[in-house]
Amino acid sequence: MAAGGSAAWEATRQRELADEHARRAGIARQMARSFEAAAHSERRLAETLIELEPLGYTLLADRRRPGSVRGNVDLILVGPGGVIILDAKSWREVTIVNGRVWRGSEDATTEVERLADLLHSTQGELAEIGLAPGEVHAIVAFTGHRIPKTELFGVTLLGDAVAVTEISRLGRRLSPARVGEVRSVLEKLFPPYATGPVPLPIASIPEPVLAATDGAESSSAESLSAEQIQDALYEGLRRAPIEEWMTMLHPGQARLVRRSFNGPSRIRGAAGTGKTVVALHRAAYLARMTGGPVLVTTFVRTLPIVLESLLRRLAPDVVDRVEFRSVHSFATEVLASRGIHPDVDAEAASKIFDTIWRKIGLQGPLGAIDPVAGYWYEEVCAVIKGRGLTRFEQYAGLARHGRRRPLTVDQRIAVWQLYVAYEEQLRASDVSDWQDVILEADASLAEEPLTTYRAVIVDEAQDLSCVMIRMLHSLVGDQPDGFNLVGDGQQTIYPGGSTLAEAGVSIAGRAVVLTTNYRNTAEIAGFANLLVKGDSHTDIEGGETVGDLAETPRHGSRPVHTVFPSRAAHDRSLVERVRRIVSDAEASGADISLGDIGVLALYAWHAREVADALEAAGIPTIDLTEYDGTPVDAVKVGTIKRAKGLEFAEVLVVRTPPHLVTPGLDTGDDAAAERTALQRRELFVGMTRARDGLWVGVA
Repeated sequence: MAAGGSAAWEATRQRELADEHARRAGIARQMARSFEAAAHSERRLAETLIELEPLGYTLLADRRRPGSVRGNVDLILVGPGGVIILDAKSWREVTIVNGRVWRGSEDATTEVERLADLLHSTQGELAEIGLAPGEVHAIVAFTGHRIPKTELFGVTLLGDAVAVTEISRLGRRLSPARVGEVRSVLEKLFPPYATGPVPLPIASIPEPVLAATDGAESSSAESLSAEQIQDALYEGLRRAPIEEWMTMLHPGQARLVRRSFNGPSRIRGAAGTGKTVVALHRAAYLARMTGGPVLVTTFVRTLPIVLESLLRRLAPDVVDRVEFRSVHSFATEVLASRGIHPDVDAEAASKIFDTIWRKIGLQGPLGAIDPVAGYWYEEVCAVIKGRGLTRFEQYAGLARHGRRRPLTVDQRIAVWQLYVAYEEQLRASDVSDWQDVILEADASLAEEPLTTYRAVIVDEAQDLSCVMIRMLHSLVGDQPDGFNLVGDGQQTIYPGGSTLAEAGVSIAGRAVVLTTNYRNTAEIAGFANLLVKGDSHTDIEGGETVGDLAETPRHGSRPVHTVFPSRAAHDRSLVERVRRIVSDAEASGADISLGDIGVLALYAWHAREVADALEAAGIPTIDLTEYDGTPVDAVKVGTIKRAKGLEFAEVLVVRTPPHLVTPGLDTGDDAAAERTALQRRELFVGMTRARDGLWVGVA
């Protein structure tokens, strides 16, 4: 960073914080004015509606009606579902009969008519900026009452307990940019209700703050529980394309997005706890706070493309300040910018290793242990090159995390000789493997640091090698909120793991665990957990663990697990299952389309074959390697590795090898046990991509 750059960045950050405090002070005064006259039940409704903030809603409380001096509007919401004018009524008695609304014995229908007039005039004003009338709604919420949903003069009347559900069912109809445009018009059309300021401690104000005013009658009704609010929010999103669900942030996660750490940090949690969506929202937050650029990276080549698409929908105002790259593409770009262009040919590199193995490995001590070259190729690439080892002494006593087969010193000498011969032949052939790209980029950045980035966010951090972590950490060092790691050791599916300590990264006191699984039903999570029950692994923070536990509040149908006598029978059942998912959704109004279905396999050739079977049956598909995060009316098909970080309403795991889902078939040596454990974790990852339904076909 140039001289003075750090001070300038800090000055900008402090100005942002000052602006934020000023904004919250204004909200506090507004809230105090409104709450002075508000009934307890109305305050409860306001506090309930706060939970809509993570869905992208802004709340305008206690506003003045257009053209009126004293008339006020309790609450206006503007967000993805459109505009909602909400009037809270805390009446002791309310009945609706034959199109009339009664407050006790008093006919209060005219109050609904006045709100209907306001609705129609607001629709007309917003039509001037091209907003369709159907995107503007009015709701009367009767606090403390259970009122059947009723439509009167275009206004929806209901009880406060279902208000959030009604709003969430609107789904996502407006883009974030459109929401901002509409909000600007509403703030001018409905100015704040003008009364004198009343001080209120900012620390006590939830954000954003709501308020509601009407009569001052009290209500003894209980507040909505957190579970009820959560169910209401999710119900609306489950009706939208899965891409909308993938950007949904739970209120508990929203606080974590804004949390500040005084150095490198890590967010971890079991599958389904929302780590990737937290990372996405945190990228937007840090881009706003620092001015960017922020780098978001991960091991999976195709995931950054999807994440960028989601951020473009979620926060278009900062998309130009957030860069999305796979770790390999980032390293390649760094080298290219410095005139270095390694000739990467993974297939040629693998053939070179096979030749070396047959010459000096197969007949030696390593061949006696395992004659298959693949295990030793992983040892050289993941364990030795993945850690950036340059001397045998470093390897001789190394803790080979994740490798279950122990090696003696003599056997390690043989591995090292294999590694040296492989490296020499790569250089002689002028060929590089992907590990070389990372090593060269790491060395180049150590020699000539890159100080462009204000923050780095690493998703699926457990998949990255030691050198990858070290390279990315060098971009921001230990600066506050600079290096953000997100991941779950239970979902490690690649051999040769390492720890943060080996990469020179400390997150002491800066690790957060997410404990609620918002994605899966309890039935899906329970079924998937059977695969990894008792499976231990070395976490990147160090130490053996069997994975984090998470509460799973949602329930649904039991997963379907079927063993087929042939692949043909398996594929016929797969086609039938996809058709049934869509037809059942149409019958129940669940709004699940083909694009919400994921068909996942361990192997690419299995994915291609089942895609052919679906296409032959007239069901359109899209390969996950071509999916860019845009909603599409086609079944998404691909490998489980390509599905990391993604979610689907329904998942079908296909062509599953029987030994991976059959207890008691773990035979063979430590290497076989290691491979089985990795593949079971991979299946676990695939199964936990499912939100509502899971089908597992064994063939």
